[in-house]
Amino acid sequence: MRVSFLIPLYNCLPLTQAMLDSLQATLPVGLDHEIILIDDGSADGTRDWLRTLSSDATLPNLRVLINDRNLGYAATNNRAASIATGDLLVLLNNDLVLTSRWLEPMLAAHAALGPRAGIVGNVQLSIRTGEIDHTGIVINAKAKPVHDRELPPFAPALKPVPAVTGACLLIARELWLRLGGFDTAFINGGEDVDLCLRAARLGLTTAVAQRSIIHHHVSSSPGRKLRDEQNSHLLASRWRPEFARLSHRAVCRDYLARELTAATVATSPLDVLQAGLHAAGLTSRPPVVALRRMADALDNEFSRWDKILPARG
Repeated sequence: MRVSFLIPLYNCLPLTQAMLDSLQATLPVGLDHEIILIDDGSADGTRDWLRTLSSDATLPNLRVLINDRNLGYAATNNRAASIATGDLLVLLNNDLVLTSRWLEPMLAAHAALGPRAGIVGNVQLSIRTGEIDHTGIVINAKAKPVHDRELPPFAPALKPVPAVTGACLLIARELWLRLGGFDTAFINGGEDVDLCLRAARLGLTTAVAQRSIIHHHVSSSPGRKLRDEQNSHLLASRWRPEFARLSHRAVCRDYLARELTAATVATSPLDVLQAGLHAAGLTSRPPVVALRRMADALDNEFSRWDKILPARG
């Protein structure tokens, strides 16, 4: 089994160098692998540094690509994947710090899923705060994708989730090609959630390997957040029914928290009971109150986007 590590670069040279050092230090002994670094228009000395790597005897499996212009995260990863030779692709941001035995649980999770294997992510801690930043991506009570940050004691090794961040994910190269890689309509955001949901549409499972823990500087690339609203609008437009379905339990939990802590409970006991049963996973059909609140949340978001985004069409 050969693994291709794909690492897009855009400035932040010191972080890139530290990340590459941590990758080399934590690779399993004897792993058949290649490392593909692809620069996407850096102007901070990254390209000069890349030229020195060809003579580095400690990096015999390194390959370097240079984009003629800035293509963005999705297109840059797609280009790196197009030359990859591994059976598995591992996408890595250049602002990670990898820890001992981070890769082995991800490989084990992918193997454990067998023919259901979709995309595997991991637990990520913020370097700035030390707190958990990512244990998967879930759809919240406003029908929006957000990072889950829960890691309970004695958590199972594998946790199915709707999506994982592209900062560190593992996917079979065959599945990547089948899905067509990242959709380049997304500009530096949303492409990872879209990829995971397209895998789920094929009946495949996205999961977090909860024994794999790494550190992340989080959104350190310049301009990372410039198109958040446009990306969010595209994602919600494409996956609105799926967002609605995935948000039902979160909507119920939010509803219960609001109603049960309010000075006066204005809704019926039956609504509260149905919401509680669904939030606990004891019923499969969401109650009417959850459907109504979820629809309102989505309508409010699309109304807001209509006001703040340029006319489309």
